[in-house]
Amino acid sequence: MYDRKELLTSAVYGKFGMSELLPIFEQYSLENGILSSVATPDSAWVEALKTRLPYFLVLDSRAKLPVEVRYLTPETLGNDRVAVAVGANFLQPDKDLLIIDAGTAITYEIVEASGAYVGGNISPGMTTRFRALHRFTEKLPLVGEQEHIPWMGTSTETAIQAGVVNGIVYEMDGYIHEARKKYPDVFVFLTGGHSFYFERRLKNSIFAAINLVLVGLNRILEYNVEKQ
Repeated sequence: MYDRKELLTSAVYGKFGMSELLPIFEQYSLENGILSSVATPDSAWVEALKTRLPYFLVLDSRAKLPVEVRYLTPETLGNDRVAVAVGANFLQPDKDLLIIDAGTAITYEIVEASGAYVGGNISPGMTTRFRALHRFTEKLPLVGEQEHIPWMGTSTETAIQAGVVNGIVYEMDGYIHEARKKYPDVFVFLTGGHSFYFERRLKNSIFAAINLVLVGLNRILEYNVEKQ
C-alpha cells in the first residue's frame, strides 16, 4: 500500500485468495492498483480488482515503462526483473546500476545511466541449490543456510553449506567486479529474500533494498496513470 511515493504497509500471505483480497478494500480507500505475477494471474482477482479500482493495471510486456527495455524477448522478461530495474532507476536516476535479486533464483540486471535496461542473467538461488544437491544426488542430505559458514567444510553438511553459500558470494562479488570494469561508477543494489544474509558477506560495497520490487511496481503504476 502506497500513498504516492510513501510505502504505508506491506504484507506476506501463506495463501492469497478472494477471502484475503476483499477485506483489503474494506480497510483502505484505494484509487489505483497493479497486479504483478510470475505465473498466470487468477482471473477472479483480475475481475475483482477491475471492478473495485478506478484504475487497474495487469503488468505484462505491453505496459508502459519509465525505462527503455532492450531485452530481445521482452514478452519472456519476468515482472520481478522489470520491477527491480525500474525501482533501482527511480531511486538512483542517471547512474549505471547493477541490481542483484537474491530469491528463489538470483538475477543480475544492468540499467545504464541513460535509463536503458540492457539485460541480465539468471542463476539458481540459495534454497534452490540446497534442494538440487539433495534431489539429484543419491546420498547428499538436505541442509539449509547457517549464520556461520566455514571457508571449507569439515563434514558433508558443512561442505554443502560452505559450497553453496561461498559459491554464491564469489559469484556476486565476481559480477560486481566485472560490472565495475565496464561501468566504473556503477551503483550496486542487493534485494530479495536473502539480501540481508549476503549483504554482510560481500567484499564489495552494495546498497541493500528489501522493498525494491514494491518501489518499482509503484513507479510503474504511477507512470501508467500519468500516461493515460
